[in-house]
Amino acid sequence: PPHPVRDEELEVLAQLSDLVSGAAEFDITFSDEYIEGSVRGFSRKLMQRLKRGEFPVQDHIDLHGLTRREAETRLRDFLLQAYRLGLRCVLVIHGRGRNSENNIPVLKERLPLWLNRGPIKKIVLAFSTAKPYDGGTGAIYILMKKWSGP
Repeated sequence: PPHPVRDEELEVLAQLSDLVSGAAEFDITFSDEYIEGSVRGFSRKLMQRLKRGEFPVQDHIDLHGLTRREAETRLRDFLLQAYRLGLRCVLVIHGRGRNSENNIPVLKERLPLWLNRGPIKKIVLAFSTAKPYDGGTGAIYILMKKWSGP
């Protein structure tokens, strides 16, 4: 018999639908190797700088070995704290999925959804696959808005 769809799966499907229909607030490019996204109207020049790794990475978090739920919670807490500290560019190491079932990068696939919901969506300007020296396809740079106070 078919299994009932979990609430989390329904939420992910709804968000994917929003991305496809254009209702989401991020413009996202995603492939097996590369991921990038930005808020609508984000400067192409700044996006190019982010993709080239030209912004200094001010902090990082490694999500290796975490479950989806743990990773999302830690990412949210990390980004909100970094924003409160006034950091503008951080590195998120999500891994390449080599230790996952069928070598599928589960966390990487979820990142665009996580970055496009809740309080994180209000502080993230853009994200892009990191340069090889910062983790390559197993990591992303995230550029955040300037801290605007409490």
